[in-house]
Amino acid sequence: MNKPNLSSEVNKRVRKAIITDAGFASRYLPISKTMPKAMLPLGNRPIMQLLVEECAEAGIEEIIIVATPEGKPIYEDYFNNNVNRIRKQLATQGKEDRYESVQYVLDFPKILVIVQDPSFPYGNGSPVVSAQKFVEEEEAFLVLYSDDVIFGEQGDAKTLVDKYEIVPHAEAIIMAQEIDPSVVSRYGIISFKEGSEDELDNIIEKPSKKDAPSCLASYGRYLLKPSIFQHLIPINAGKDNELWTVDAITRLTKTKKVVVEKTKGQWMTTGDPENYFKTHLKFVMKYESYGKKVADWVDKFKN
Repeated sequence: MNKPNLSSEVNKRVRKAIITDAGFASRYLPISKTMPKAMLPLGNRPIMQLLVEECAEAGIEEIIIVATPEGKPIYEDYFNNNVNRIRKQLATQGKEDRYESVQYVLDFPKILVIVQDPSFPYGNGSPVVSAQKFVEEEEAFLVLYSDDVIFGEQGDAKTLVDKYEIVPHAEAIIMAQEIDPSVVSRYGIISFKEGSEDELDNIIEKPSKKDAPSCLASYGRYLLKPSIFQHLIPINAGKDNELWTVDAITRLTKTKKVVVEKTKGQWMTTGDPENYFKTHLKFVMKYESYGKKVADWVDKFKN
């Protein structure tokens, strides 16, 4: 995978991003009781690093990772520990080049790791609210869910930032991907305001094929303004008494403009072990030096 240009020109209007990995990840037990789900590898990098790279590509200056209490020290170690003892050992062995990947991580934009506020209800909106004080004075900020990985030449973070330059009057911008009509019942599907091709009216959760308003699926990549926190409050807990970011975004549409932007890449999820395996497999086959051997290995294993 191509490394982002960490020295690219910073977009001063969108300086911060929130990345969330604060859930129980119960589908990944027992490994998730010890290791955050977004520290699972894609090739030799954790999922979280790909999201940080996506933010760096967009010129983000500060990233707030919202983690579990167990995950906080793991992320702090990964992004800040320079492992000098390893660097020195590599130097004595003439293998200094192997340290380059560590230095690359240390050169990322500022990363702050916080723990989700335990007083908030469960739900994917609670880690966003937990980071409110770090972004509430910003003009706008990004939110990325660590379940979602984007393949392609341009990540969604940059797409959101670029789109905001065109529509700064929008109160939010959300990413979407065209999917096959046969699977719309698995996703939140975009419904547009009448007469518009890009203004969100609603997100219909898991509609039937005949009732789906479009074939555009929403997922966890958003550009938001601090006004979202007027709606992202515990009293607005929704399905299963959880706090959902999508519900808050939908409330915004009643009085403000929310723009839908199609991804320039390919969205895949790591939210469960099966989809994680598919995403990992795609990553390895596309970006790792040994990726071209995988198909032959599969043939051998089958026999």
